[in-house]
Amino acid sequence: MKKKTLLTDILKHLFLLILALIVLTPIYYLIVTTFKSGTEAALHPMSLPSSFDFGRYVQAFHDMQYPRAFKNTLLITVGAVVGIIGASSMCGYVLNRKGKKKITQFIFLLILSGMMFPYQMSIMGLYKLIRGLGLMNSLLGVILIDIAINIPFATFLMKNFISTVPIELEEAAKIDGAGVFRTFATITFPLLKPVVATIAILNTLNVWNDFMGPLYFLQTRENDVILQEVYRNIGQFSTDWTSLFPMMVLGVLPLLIFYLFMQRYIISGVMAGSVKG
Repeated sequence: MKKKTLLTDILKHLFLLILALIVLTPIYYLIVTTFKSGTEAALHPMSLPSSFDFGRYVQAFHDMQYPRAFKNTLLITVGAVVGIIGASSMCGYVLNRKGKKKITQFIFLLILSGMMFPYQMSIMGLYKLIRGLGLMNSLLGVILIDIAINIPFATFLMKNFISTVPIELEEAAKIDGAGVFRTFATITFPLLKPVVATIAILNTLNVWNDFMGPLYFLQTRENDVILQEVYRNIGQFSTDWTSLFPMMVLGVLPLLIFYLFMQRYIISGVMAGSVKG
């Protein structure tokens, strides 16, 4: 039995090691290529670079106008995430506390239906709506779209997590004369930190990596985001890989740093919200 258990453990670790190599190989290729010339990358794609020259990163930083692109991406991401958290928390609060009413259950199902269809299916309607509101080529237009398409899943998480907040705290605040909005702002919302962190992380990843929204609704380079600047290296007949890869690294790096600092909140938020539903 011991030999059989040892063999099983070895096979499991071997499988995980192979899986890790499969996952890490593209990342390794991306990073080493950023230090190579076009000729060296074509002749020796998987080998280490002959020299670690950061000049390509400097050139990429300049070519993609990184400070401007980073500022636009950050504004869209922060604005959308704050809007998603604010709207979904209030919506989830009402749906949870009034969840026994049929109209509330219908509204909840209606909101969840937004998770069934990708927003790309309604891109023509969104285009007409944004143009009618005068928000074309505006960061605000992209922010509003990102808020609308990410609210359903965020509301689902909020509604479940609010079940873990004792309703007795709200009843005590009501006895002290606090209204609904004050009770929510001072009692309930501060207790939602785990799920707020989870929603912030997941939606930061979604909004930061959104390409179609900015592509369709931002029409001048002054409003371009990082992914649009990276896309400029992809032509109809050829792709400048040696310029593309450093830009990709510069685009992913802020997101990677953010994720490393915030990842510990993901599991706690999702698990706490799944205790009651």
